[in-house]
Amino acid sequence: MSTRLDGKIAVITGASRGLGKAMALALGEAGASLAMVSRDAVALEQAVAEVRARGAEAEGFPADVSQEDQVSALRERVIARFGKVHILINNAGINIRKPVTEFTLEEWRRVLDTNLTGAFLMVRAFLPHMRGHGYGRIINVTSTLSHVGLPLRTAYASSKAGLLGFTRALALELAPEGITVVGISPGPFATEINRPLLEDPAVSREFIARVPLGRWGRVEEVGRLAVYLCSEEAAYITGSDILIDGGWCAQ
Repeated sequence: MSTRLDGKIAVITGASRGLGKAMALALGEAGASLAMVSRDAVALEQAVAEVRARGAEAEGFPADVSQEDQVSALRERVIARFGKVHILINNAGINIRKPVTEFTLEEWRRVLDTNLTGAFLMVRAFLPHMRGHGYGRIINVTSTLSHVGLPLRTAYASSKAGLLGFTRALALELAPEGITVVGISPGPFATEINRPLLEDPAVSREFIARVPLGRWGRVEEVGRLAVYLCSEEAAYITGSDILIDGGWCAQ
C-alpha cells in the first residue's frame, strides 16, 4: 500500500495559513490536486503560489464557509474546475477568548457558524461529488478542546466538541459507502489562531510547561498526519479522533 495521493482531488478550508496551508503543501507533495479555500483572498493567493512552486496543481477559491450561499457558489466553481472531489478537509476555524458573560450573541454565533456549521455546509455541498468513487476521505480538524476544557474558551470548546460529535455520527452514516470520516485534534501549535499566546512570553512558557513533550507543535506534523489519513493505508480508520498534542490530553 502507498501514502501517495496521485489523481486525488482535495478541498481544504482555512488553507491560506497555519495548519490548512501545511496540509495543502503535504497533500500536494503526495500528488493530490488542491482546491484551497479561505476568506483571506490575498493570503490565499500567496499560499496557492507556494503550493504550486513545489510542483502541485492548486487553485484558490475565496469563500466564507459559514455562509450558505458562498458555499453553494464554491461548490459550483470547484466542480467546474476539477469535476469531482475525493478528499474534504474542514479546517477553517476561529477563536474568541473572553469570559462567557462578555460574549455577545453575534460573537458566539460567529464561532459556532465557522467552526461547526461551516463543516456541515461543506459536507452537505461536496458529499454528492465524493460518492461513487469507491474511496473518500473527510477530515474534520477538531481540537484538544473537543476533549478537555480551558477557561475563556466556551464558544470554541463548544464548537469543537460539536464537531467531534458530527465526525462520529457522519462516519457511521458514510461507512457503507467506503467514505471515512476522521477528526484531527491538534494541541498547542504555533499558528495564527494562537498568536495571542505566542506573543505573550509568560503565557507561552506556561503552555509549554503543560505539554509533556515540552514544545509547540510543528504544522508540518499535522500535514504528514493528514496525508496518512487520506492514504489507502488508513482505509480502516473511521469515526476516530487522532490527538496530536504532545501528550497534553494524557495528563
